[in-house]
Amino acid sequence: MQMVEAILAGQRLALARLLTLIENDAPEGWAMLDALYPRTGQAHLIGVTGAPGVGKSSLVNQIARALRHPQDGEPPQTVAIVAVDPTSPFSGGALLGDRVRMRDLSGDPGVFIRSMASRGALGGLAPTTAAVVQVLDAAGFKVILIETVGAGQAEVEIARLAHTTIVVEAPGGGDDIQAIKAGLLEIADLLVINKADRPGADLTERALRSMLELGYPRGHHHPEEWAVATTQPKETWVPPILRTVATEGKGIPEVVRALRAHADYLRASSQWQAREQARLKDILDHMLQAALLARWQAGLPHGFYQEVVQRLLRRELSPHQALEVLLNQMPIPSAENSRLVP
Repeated sequence: MQMVEAILAGQRLALARLLTLIENDAPEGWAMLDALYPRTGQAHLIGVTGAPGVGKSSLVNQIARALRHPQDGEPPQTVAIVAVDPTSPFSGGALLGDRVRMRDLSGDPGVFIRSMASRGALGGLAPTTAAVVQVLDAAGFKVILIETVGAGQAEVEIARLAHTTIVVEAPGGGDDIQAIKAGLLEIADLLVINKADRPGADLTERALRSMLELGYPRGHHHPEEWAVATTQPKETWVPPILRTVATEGKGIPEVVRALRAHADYLRASSQWQAREQARLKDILDHMLQAALLARWQAGLPHGFYQEVVQRLLRRELSPHQALEVLLNQMPIPSAENSRLVP
């Protein structure tokens, strides 16, 4: 396939076209991904999540710049950014504003930015995000940063896609235990307090540290522990708590070092392979569920599903009864209306 060869040769236009085909669920796009798939599995997938307004885009921008221009003697890394923006419930469109916020990266040939619309998906990710990430992985990008829409309590989906998950908090949110409510603390590999120059940063850090101590051994989340992960992997990685002011680049080197330490920890402790297996199984499960549902619905008599839904709305069927009717295509209990019988 010419487009596949062009992508492997580093042609950006071909890459952008294939990603569009994948997002539009075009059969030729999936065929090309099939050809590219053997080249996947090399990239470090980093998810960045958190509530809206905490500065995720600014943080991603600075991490990408630091990876491209390392100050500690490490080689520069090629970086792809997948920024999922919310879809408007009214127009169906998306702002795709991350291209504006990350415009200072646009001239770097080692950076590729792709904005995606969430298209109403829960979990902060678009339905085709995993496939887009696979294409970018096959295209040779060593680090792929995946920024979610900031959907709050539904954003834990990112943990199933990424090797490393960054949860971003900000001071002054009005609730020191919001991380527990949102369920984000449980998925964090790194905790970043962005906008740390604002009042309340100390209070936010104390709250996060207290919550970590409820579930992890005391004292393992200090910065001096990061280097240990590369030589003496622990049974449990405890998320370090880092402070940044992303708009000024403050704290970014520490975040990059922690990302590298976590990748080293995953590889040294065999967790990389375990997460990769869980990630691919989750992708397959989601695709299988969608395919089986579509195939099952296609086999129903015309109007059968809609009629059952209407009976459910009229309280003539309970949800459990509706499930039995649909799965077995049987008449509803005590129903004199034979329209439900296929």
